Amino acid sequence: MSERIGRTGGVPAVPAATPDGAHLLEVRDLFVEFHTRDGVAKVINGVSYHLDAGETLAVLGESGSGKSVTAQAIMGILDMPPAVIPSGQILYRGTDLLTLGEEERRKVRGKQISMIFQDALSALNPVFPVGWQIGETLRLREGLSRADARRRAIELMELVNIPGARQRVNDYPHQFSGGMRQRVMIAMALAQDPAVLIADEPTTALDVTVQAQIMDLLGELRRELDMAMILITHDLGVVADVADRIAVMYAGRIVEHADVHSLYRAPAHPYTKGLLESIPRLDQRGQRLTTIKGLPPNLMRIPSGCPFHPRCPYAQQVCVDTVPANRSLGGGRTSACHFAEEVLDGRV
Repeated sequence: MSERIGRTGGVPAVPAATPDGAHLLEVRDLFVEFHTRDGVAKVINGVSYHLDAGETLAVLGESGSGKSVTAQAIMGILDMPPAVIPSGQILYRGTDLLTLGEEERRKVRGKQISMIFQDALSALNPVFPVGWQIGETLRLREGLSRADARRRAIELMELVNIPGARQRVNDYPHQFSGGMRQRVMIAMALAQDPAVLIADEPTTALDVTVQAQIMDLLGELRRELDMAMILITHDLGVVADVADRIAVMYAGRIVEHADVHSLYRAPAHPYTKGLLESIPRLDQRGQRLTTIKGLPPNLMRIPSGCPFHPRCPYAQQVCVDTVPANRSLGGGRTSACHFAEEVLDGRV
């Protein structure tokens, strides 16, 4: 039996720099299942994507498409069991995180790869001041004194534009608005200066004005701190000005991948096309919104062939019979559709 990476000779489990030719972060053919009393839910079915230094990848899809589960697998925070990872790789600076022991994985979590969770009110502890919570990691992992951790917490609160940070460092989560709580979560995620930031639905339950402020803040921080970012969302409207590339997920698969401008200009998968057409437009006031008919599939009983075919207005018999390959369309974009060229060219 091979030894786990990072267990020999005191050599760091993860290199300090990305090896030549390697992506900063790469997910390769990842599968995740949940084993329950009712059966096996195949939540992630061969997901592959990558992230390079300084760029933002948006991962889009409806609830239940597998976006957050993929992020949790990257972070190493899936409950196992019931979760099982039967195959796949998660490479960070060329090292497969799935081969690391928990002690080495903990050194990556937070310091190298950090995550903003989607519900700030649930993620924050209601009985501790926000400054204490921001500084906790710094005390435990960096060995900072309470005074130094408090000073650093104030600096981080100022970094994310929380007004009066010095006066508010001892306030509790319930004393902050939803947008300010989300800024506290961002400050916590940035505490150890990670190379990769995963933002899981960071604008959930916020009004549109605050959503724009949070997205602008994340964009500014990415540029200022030279981070790479994975932005998980179901809302195509919030990523147009932030993302470099977009990966669209459905039923645990990447069904389309493209740079942001190409995808918005001409989608190459019917699901992406449906998502774009469902966005409200100012020039269509008074008209009924376009919707994608039906519901996402039950992941214990994923349809045969293309999992989107029961909802697809362009489905034909081949879509029922055969799972479409995720094939290249040139220019770095891919689509898992039998009729990708026709969708891309507007012929269907």
